[in-house]
Amino acid sequence: MPDTTSPRNDTPTDAADVELHAADAAPQTDGERADQTIEPEISAPADRVVELEAAVTDLRDRFLRSHAEMENLRRRTEREVQDARKYALTAFARDLLSVADNLRRALEATPAEKDGPLQAIVDGVELTERELLKTLEKHGVAKIEPKGQIFDPNFHQAIFEAPDPSVPTGTVVQVVQDGYVIGDRLLRPAMVGVARGGPKPGETKADDPKPGIDRTA
Repeated sequence: MPDTTSPRNDTPTDAADVELHAADAAPQTDGERADQTIEPEISAPADRVVELEAAVTDLRDRFLRSHAEMENLRRRTEREVQDARKYALTAFARDLLSVADNLRRALEATPAEKDGPLQAIVDGVELTERELLKTLEKHGVAKIEPKGQIFDPNFHQAIFEAPDPSVPTGTVVQVVQDGYVIGDRLLRPAMVGVARGGPKPGETKADDPKPGIDRTA
């Protein structure tokens, strides 16, 4: 007896089902694979971005600090080199001051009236003193000229006081030993005598007439 049952049809008849099966079975294109790769990167956690930004900020701060330290080191090294050049002769120059002192003492000890040979010797000593001072000045050593100036403890050393009401108190009236500076540093203070008994610096006596006022009437 023939089988009248309709045969089983496994083939999908719906058009949508056909398209769906075709899409699943079709191989992925390069663009689709790239999209699937990019999607996880786009959805990276926000805390990772914050961490990377913090690392960049930290590296920038370290770079700026290192740059500032190197700049300070460069400037400090330049100052040290300049000071070494300027003050390298300090000890040597200080030893030469005794030579300048002896030359000055020799000139001051000569009599006022000099005969021919003595005058020649004095001229030679004076020339030697000038050359020595010029050489010292060439290397940054200069003599202090305190006479007539107000006493300055940074450059002067007072060894006596002399009554002198004609000048303000504290004025240097005598230089016993010359002082010297090298650059902007004191090499040796000047030993001086200062006046006392006069008006204070910047003041005048009460009975002194003011300049420009006629008091003869």
